[in-house]
Amino acid sequence: MSIENFVVVGASLAGLRAIEAARKAGYAGAITLIGAEDHLPYDRPPLSKAFLEPGTELVDIPFFRAEDTLRDELGVDLVLGYPATGLDTDARVVRVGEREVPYDVLIIATGSTPRVIPGTEGLDGVHALRTLDDAIAVREALIGGARTVVIGAGFIGSEVASGAKKRGVEVTVLEALPTPLVRATGEAMGQAIASLHERNGTTLRCGTGVSSLEGDGRVERVVLSDGSVVDADLVVVGIGVVPATEWLVGSGISVDNGVVCDETLWTGVPGVYAAGDVANWLNPVFGERQRMENWTAAAEQGAAAARNALDPKNAKPYGTVPYFWSDWYDVRIQFVGSPDADEVVVVDGDPDVGGRWVALYRRGDRLIGALTVNGQSVIMKYRVMISRGKSWEEALEFARARTAKVAAVS
Repeated sequence: MSIENFVVVGASLAGLRAIEAARKAGYAGAITLIGAEDHLPYDRPPLSKAFLEPGTELVDIPFFRAEDTLRDELGVDLVLGYPATGLDTDARVVRVGEREVPYDVLIIATGSTPRVIPGTEGLDGVHALRTLDDAIAVREALIGGARTVVIGAGFIGSEVASGAKKRGVEVTVLEALPTPLVRATGEAMGQAIASLHERNGTTLRCGTGVSSLEGDGRVERVVLSDGSVVDADLVVVGIGVVPATEWLVGSGISVDNGVVCDETLWTGVPGVYAAGDVANWLNPVFGERQRMENWTAAAEQGAAAARNALDPKNAKPYGTVPYFWSDWYDVRIQFVGSPDADEVVVVDGDPDVGGRWVALYRRGDRLIGALTVNGQSVIMKYRVMISRGKSWEEALEFARARTAKVAAVS
């Protein structure tokens, strides 16, 4: 079948990389990019990091490409500010309100949407931090010195707390679980990373849920499940996200914690692939299903999905070792692999002291993950080891040799 209409739903990093990969592969037909936001595709990680910190009031918005580049150089028909509302896989059209956009190839890159606290929709001063508009609103509140409460001690929430603290703003982080970051880094290391808040003077309260947010039109206080109250002018809700798949109801696309795909990112429906936060695919590196919410996977999957969609007979599996990073205060946290481990061992440094440290994750007799704090020089070496299936003993030996080499130099 000839491909004349290449459609991407989601003006995201994954969506942009799909477009770029299609053109690089030689596709010369029509491309349509459908995005729910009015904005051109932009870089999300800085929005919860440097964008919130002091001295960034005049920083340019992190758009990936100018509009003329997208329209003129890449030949993209931009349909922005209008979310996809339905998909007919028999007729091969995406519905955008009353409009129908025909496709031969469709890349689903709609990402995810933040979970919200019910009953807070009409309360000013309560924000998630997912979009550019969210980040601008939060930054304006921080500039004004708003007493800040962050609900959820995950990476996004903790980055917001870091930015607030650097501005000298009073900030409290609330976490319902007794140990933060369990899903991302495992229980053993979650508390070690969370201790960075205490070291930097940020109040962290774990093991207590939020009962309600109160205020007269604007948030004034957060009421906790133990009856205590935290005053607030700004509340940032960071309690996770859900895949943006509502528009796919009735389409025949299989949805289960995201769009279900095979190892090539194909949905099983002719011409339809998925990429980014929304894709739940079989990762051949681990032989298990994963859905990744990180920059690296979104970029790589967008390109891989496009290539496979344009040449399905020669589709190649997309396998990767997950990688994400987070900047808190003056510390960079990086993780590769999977936190689902039988054992976690600190092989360099001491989390109780701070500074630089490295922890390795074992599953069976294999290295399955690595976590570093200020370990930029070593993290990618462990990522390569995981991708090559290196054994636990090989990983420990590498760590011992590296520690001895550093000690000899110093």
